[in-house]
Amino acid sequence: MNLLKNLADTEKTPFYLFDLGRLHERIHFLKSRLPENVKLCYAVKANPFIAHALSTDVAKLEICSPGELEICRSLNLPWEKFVISGVYKDRELMTALICQNQSPGLFTAESVSQLTLLAEAAAAAKKKISVLLRLTSGGQFGMDGMHIENIVANRQKYPWISFEGIEYFSGTQKTSLKKMQRELNEADAFLEKLEKNCGFTAGVLEFGPGFPAAYFEGDSFDEDSYLNSFSEMLQAMKYQGPVTLELGRSIAAACGTYVTQIVDTKTNKGENYAIVDGGIHQLVYYGQSMAMKQPKMQFIKTSPSDQAVNHLPKQLWNICGSLCTINDILVKQLPLAQPCPGDLLVFENAGAYCMTEGIALFLSRDLPKIILLDEQQTPVVVREHTEINALNTPNIRR
Repeated sequence: MNLLKNLADTEKTPFYLFDLGRLHERIHFLKSRLPENVKLCYAVKANPFIAHALSTDVAKLEICSPGELEICRSLNLPWEKFVISGVYKDRELMTALICQNQSPGLFTAESVSQLTLLAEAAAAAKKKISVLLRLTSGGQFGMDGMHIENIVANRQKYPWISFEGIEYFSGTQKTSLKKMQRELNEADAFLEKLEKNCGFTAGVLEFGPGFPAAYFEGDSFDEDSYLNSFSEMLQAMKYQGPVTLELGRSIAAACGTYVTQIVDTKTNKGENYAIVDGGIHQLVYYGQSMAMKQPKMQFIKTSPSDQAVNHLPKQLWNICGSLCTINDILVKQLPLAQPCPGDLLVFENAGAYCMTEGIALFLSRDLPKIILLDEQQTPVVVREHTEINALNTPNIRR
């Protein structure tokens, strides 16, 4: 709490704080509860600002866009860990990646035409590349099993492709172990079918389990038991080869906090409102349900004479952001004791997606500062407050 107060004194709010010590502890926790043949792949889209800190802790880094690729490239992250994913792959970029001296470790193929694109680029460069075939779970992602089976059965047609295995992902925030079991059964049965019908043994199964993060009060669950049951499911599969778990939210969420300051208070028609300098454009939890549930958070009084406030009765307050829209409500009916301008609201578990998934360009407000807290608890600014009004300004030549 003292650290957050001190940062609020020296740094303009709102800001994000990502605790790297907590991040590494989270990785250690996950690895300690999973089978030995399981490795982790970090989905960079969850939080690109911690990718550098994670690069030595995970086996793979999933990259879904040219922008994410440039981020990882600029951070000098190891190319052999890159998994070039995504439903749209630009031919020019894929060709350039394959032709360069150091190519990514893996490419995913989400359609027959995407595989053709990769195969043609590899053949032109006379360079063998490694590919995962993505099995669809429905929707626009991946391919039907029949297409993958046909590709694998005719894999001699792709001499410059090394088919490494199968990728399978169906969603996020999955608390149901029964659903997890069904998905693992489906992946297991498909891998067995490929081996039986096509003589193909997958070198790896990259699986997206969608482990849940507890964002709201009352969202807690027994994670130890959950991971133990999941590990037992993996060990019971007929497929006993290497498994890579693609995780984003489950790795990153707990390391982050979002700090915003109360800038105004009012009572309108019997309802109390506290206005903060942040808002829904900078803080997005899964399901966009922040106003319907209470996030895990702290209320920090900033005045030295506020000790007496602890003895005051709490009232219900609606916490609203700085956007000029009625939708900018962070929390409804939050019990607080005399909130005042300058007081801080600290939203926990904000390490995944919050800083990238919001409507950041709306009303042209600045992007918040991003601070990493290193292993010695030293704050390091990795992005200053960034003006974005230029992005919304038309270039009109008179």
